[in-house]
Parts: sequence; structure tokens; C-alpha cells
Amino acid sequence: MLLTLAFVAVIVYLLDQGTKWLVTHNLTLGQDVDVLGPWLRLHFVKNPGAAFSLATGSTWVFSLAAAAVVVAIIVFARRIHSFRWALMLGMLLGGTLGNLTDRLFREPGFGVGHVVDFIYLPWILPAIFNVADTFIVSSMGLLLLLTLLGVGLDGVRASKRVDADGVGSDEASGVDPAHPVASAPARDDS
Repeated sequence: MLLTLAFVAVIVYLLDQGTKWLVTHNLTLGQDVDVLGPWLRLHFVKNPGAAFSLATGSTWVFSLAAAAVVVAIIVFARRIHSFRWALMLGMLLGGTLGNLTDRLFREPGFGVGHVVDFIYLPWILPAIFNVADTFIVSSMGLLLLLTLLGVGLDGVRASKRVDADGVGSDEASGVDPAHPVASAPARDDS
């Protein structure tokens, strides 16, 4: 699963940085380009803050937070035995590294650089975002889904089962009191 996580992270990172390169080399700051009329526009801005340009004076805090997310993913990566968790964490890692690269290496300086945003969907959100943001938000949706389904990093689905006596057993423990030998954790290796 480490290869899956790494592959997804690299693809997301390259897509993010590639599209930002195209925008910065082909559009001027503040320029609008209609792609699908009022549905999708490109609008080049440099964001010094978080979503919706909040906390613009605390860019360095976002740099530290992004670095902490990267370290946490790397630390937990070896525990992942589920394709879906590897996909989710790869999307999060690639997106976080994409925006962290901007914060570290773009103007006005190291750790306080402005993130390049350019995707504008005026019919949904007043926000302008980028490819990294899209993958970060998508990974959070997948995290929510995996959590609601009870799928752990190891791919084991923790769910309650009620046996014939009405006594609950936890599949994640691997032991069903009615069938202690035959029962095993439900793995979700997809």
C-alpha cells in the first residue's frame, strides 16, 4: 500500500504544480478566462491565507501545519493495509505538498509564500481554489466515508454483529463468542 500512497501523492503533486505553472506562465494576476461560461472560470489570484483568504497574516502557521500533516502521513504510512486508506492519504499528501511548496518557495518569501489559486465555480462557491485544494477536500470526504464505514488503517472493518442470543460481538476483535475459532475480522482490502 506504500506504493499506492506514494504513486497517488506524486500524481496529485505533479498535477497541482503543473497546472500552477501553466497559470502563472499564461495568465496575468487577476485575469479571468471563461472555460464553461458561468459554470467554470479560471481566475488567477495569489492567496496568502487559508480557504476564503482567511487569516492572511498567519501564513507561516499554515506552513507549519502542512509540514505536520506531511510528517504524520509518513509516520502512519507503514500501518496502512487498505487501498482506500492509501488512496485517501495519497490524495491528502499530494495536495498538502502542493500547497506547502507554494508557501515555502513562492513570493513574498520562505514559509510565507502565497498559494496560486485559479479555479472558480461562481455558481457553487465564492472561493477560488486549485488542484491541491480539490484533492485535499476530496480526501477529507473519503476519510469521512471510511470512518463512517468503520474501516481502519489495516483494512479491518469494525462493526457490531448480534449473534443468535442477542449478544453483540465486535468483528474487529476477531472473536465471536458463538464461534470463537471460525470468526475472523472482516477485511476490506479493496
